Amino acid sequence: MNGLTGSSVPVPTVIALVAAAVATVAIGAYGVRLARTTSDFLVASRSVGSNWNAAAISGEYLSAASFLGVAGLIAKYGADALWYPIGFTAGYVGLLLFVAAPLRRSGAYTVPDFAEFRLGSTRLRKLATAVVVLICILYLVPQLQGAGLTLNILLGIPPWVGAVVVGLIVIANVIGGGMRSITFVQAFQYWLKLTAIAVPTVVLALHFYGGDHDLGSSAPPTVTEQTTVDVTTDVIVQVAEPLQVTATGTIDGKAVSGPIRLTAGDHELTSGTSVVLAAGSSVPVVAGAPATHEQWATPGWGFGGDHPMYQVYSLIIGIFLGTMGLPHVLVRFYTNPDGRAARRTSLAVVGLLSVFYLFPTLLGAFARLWVPQLLITGGSDAAVLLLPGSVVSGIGGQLLAALVAAGAIAAFLATSSGLLVSVAGVVSTDVLRGRVRDFRLASLLAGVIPVLLAVGVTSVDLSRSVGLVFAVAASTLCPLLVLGVWWRGLTAVGAAAGLIVGGVVAGGASLTTAVGGFPDDLWGGWPSVLVGYPAAISVPLAFAVMIGVSLWTSDRIPTDVARVLTRLHAPERLGVGRDREANL
Repeated sequence: MNGLTGSSVPVPTVIALVAAAVATVAIGAYGVRLARTTSDFLVASRSVGSNWNAAAISGEYLSAASFLGVAGLIAKYGADALWYPIGFTAGYVGLLLFVAAPLRRSGAYTVPDFAEFRLGSTRLRKLATAVVVLICILYLVPQLQGAGLTLNILLGIPPWVGAVVVGLIVIANVIGGGMRSITFVQAFQYWLKLTAIAVPTVVLALHFYGGDHDLGSSAPPTVTEQTTVDVTTDVIVQVAEPLQVTATGTIDGKAVSGPIRLTAGDHELTSGTSVVLAAGSSVPVVAGAPATHEQWATPGWGFGGDHPMYQVYSLIIGIFLGTMGLPHVLVRFYTNPDGRAARRTSLAVVGLLSVFYLFPTLLGAFARLWVPQLLITGGSDAAVLLLPGSVVSGIGGQLLAALVAAGAIAAFLATSSGLLVSVAGVVSTDVLRGRVRDFRLASLLAGVIPVLLAVGVTSVDLSRSVGLVFAVAASTLCPLLVLGVWWRGLTAVGAAAGLIVGGVVAGGASLTTAVGGFPDDLWGGWPSVLVGYPAAISVPLAFAVMIGVSLWTSDRIPTDVARVLTRLHAPERLGVGRDREANL
């Protein structure tokens, strides 16, 4: 069996993958013994302490985009890509300040539960259900695609096989024990992922400081030995200076077979083309990405295209506010005993995420030095997987690669499990009758759809895919929660209007990007950048519509708004709150 690099699959990698999967199933099975009631399946009977919950939240939040995608984007785009780990972490500060404690005090099971509790509308509840399902499915698809990519690289199996296998493990775990079960799994997986990314990073850092490297020079990235690059999707690359390569395939629309000189400028490489770079050759990079180390280390290049500043600001808005609208994150705060515990959980999560994101940031810089060939294809998500074996030879490199592989598979399993619990929870309580058997049926149905989509739709960079999902969450559930918690003037009609407008604009942009988007040269590149980074438009628009329509329908403000807001903000010791499950 051969991996993507053409070499045989190391036995330690296979053992690590199997061990991570078996440990996940075993810990999940332990949780199954404790799961009996609907409350166990949906919110673990609201008995999860702050430390456990913080580890579990971090475990499910650190998805494939964080474990693989962040390092790849930093390797490709440099300083501006640092906003990804910063935004992913800073979003929890917003949760801590504005949402976590009031949301827990609402006593809700799900976001639709909160919407009905706050505004007293069953129609709004159904609309919120549809939004939660949309976000969860959109988020699940790149997780499963990332799993397929990872297992393809590590084991050489077709990408669809990896997506299906991971999907089946997740479905089985969630059906077995629901929230009670995956809490143990996700807490374990946070520490596994931290170990899996920290140990290789420390080893590579020692290797880096033992050599002579200058990541701030005006030189382009270069390969240290003869390297063959297989192009799997059509890509436009830019060449900083004339470059002699040996290629087989199609370049700039012409068939090539043998030595060819690439002039400075842009060149189109067609899928199926193979390019051989001699040792010491500079590496072409994806068009729009920084071509030299100096450019790479300088902010302002954005993520390719003619409008870098808009991209960066839109990304910051989407990621920071999107965290407050992610259903699988929000549902974990329902598992805390009370609002104070939810707030302590948010604070602990900020600390855990801050520690974790130090490592993929460093790996991104190392990837530019030691696996620059990934910059040609744009397939930089593989950087974390390929780095250990590229730098450390022998059994040491194999063990590091095996550890990274275990962390990667844990990332897919943890996030996918949390998303599936969220979507199954709302489907079972809002579409079905809310019994344990309904939760299990919803888990099966909600798990199969993303698997089919992951196999059938085009894959883009993991962090870019996730960034689009964050934009949808920031444009829909974030305004609902922030205004629902802090503004007494919100009405059900206004909330529904904002959800629809934000969902249509951000969701439409995400789907357009998923099917290929617009050409970069159309109308100055604005259509392409707007659908690729919609948050700067869709988030303010959703807030404005929600506020404007609520003001217009101010006669529909719920009559019990004072009582509801008191319950959301009053400390628990006053005894004004009551959890919904007491009525089940």
